[in-house]
Amino acid sequence: MKPFVNFIPTKLYFGAGQLGMLGTIPLPGKKALIVITSGKSMRSSGTLDRVEKLLAHNNVGCAVYDKVQANPTREQVMEGAAFARREECDFVLGLGGGSPIDASKAIAVMAANPGDYWNYVSGGTGRAQPIPNPPLPIVAVTTTAGTGTEADPWTVVTNGNEKIGFGCEATFPKIAIVDPELMLTVPPQLTAFQGFDAFFHAAECYLANCATPVSELYSLKSIELICKSLPTAVRDGENLAARTDVALANTLSGMAESTSCCTSEHSLAHAIGGFHPNVPHGAALIMISKAWFKFYALRAPKQFAALAKAAGQSDFLGALDKLQRDCGVDRLKMSDYGIGREELPAINENAWETMGGLFDLDRIKMNKAESLAILEESYR
Repeated sequence: MKPFVNFIPTKLYFGAGQLGMLGTIPLPGKKALIVITSGKSMRSSGTLDRVEKLLAHNNVGCAVYDKVQANPTREQVMEGAAFARREECDFVLGLGGGSPIDASKAIAVMAANPGDYWNYVSGGTGRAQPIPNPPLPIVAVTTTAGTGTEADPWTVVTNGNEKIGFGCEATFPKIAIVDPELMLTVPPQLTAFQGFDAFFHAAECYLANCATPVSELYSLKSIELICKSLPTAVRDGENLAARTDVALANTLSGMAESTSCCTSEHSLAHAIGGFHPNVPHGAALIMISKAWFKFYALRAPKQFAALAKAAGQSDFLGALDKLQRDCGVDRLKMSDYGIGREELPAINENAWETMGGLFDLDRIKMNKAESLAILEESYR
């Protein structure tokens, strides 16, 4: 067994009703910048109001930055950081799904550091400079189950058609609250897209060449829970037991990402999202997944036997097909999102230029021609 490091410094509060802990636990500052999306759900559901009242009960002030889009942009990061400084916030609280929590991490970096966010990003036109000052502390309160960002240091931000992940030890949330009761009203299709994102995080982390015995445990349990309960959560969103299973699977997938890493499937999906921000990240992953995993399955039978067992099937590709059909996402088409076949070479090239490092983490190496073939096989 090769030596490995396991480091996840986030304090996790998991389970139904755990949002209430925000009113009593020690927090990493006295004024929070609450980061939410530009949509209405956090206000209309009353979740934002609950969070503000819990913070007040904990003698913590707050200001709200509510301009984050589904794919957070560099401009929103810079604007949010400037707002945090004006409001004299000393920590950042991401509230919602992957988008606001990812944005909160990037905002935490820029609220405490000079220059432009892209100075610190590696890949594409990023300048990969070291961060001179520690980011503001981060608290994550997730209301969806998809990215696992509450348990990992990673944040994905878009700049033009570059959609690039970034993170360091200082961007792990100090505190994460995962309360499945907050997820009961997530619509069926979004539930499916998010659940598959977590599923692919776990599967890719299992297949990555940097996987460890601990990350493998996180990955396999995540896959088991998703295959067991995601179809139920899609069909019956108010099923708290199913939502709890999927929420735990999501957090485990974030832990897998903290101790292993995603691979080239995510490079390709991010490139699709970079060219077409209207494509939900989970949908991009679903549309290329069968071709991508088929490429792997023929070359890594031992690993795929373990993945199939975790999925409760004898064949992982069959389990993937069944899960997509059971969740009603098996007929997604790139063309329905305005993606043209003629764009695929540029999307492929973007994947290698912006997040080429994930190709290096593939257990089975692929070249540019093979990744383009995956995109072409996936196109409908």
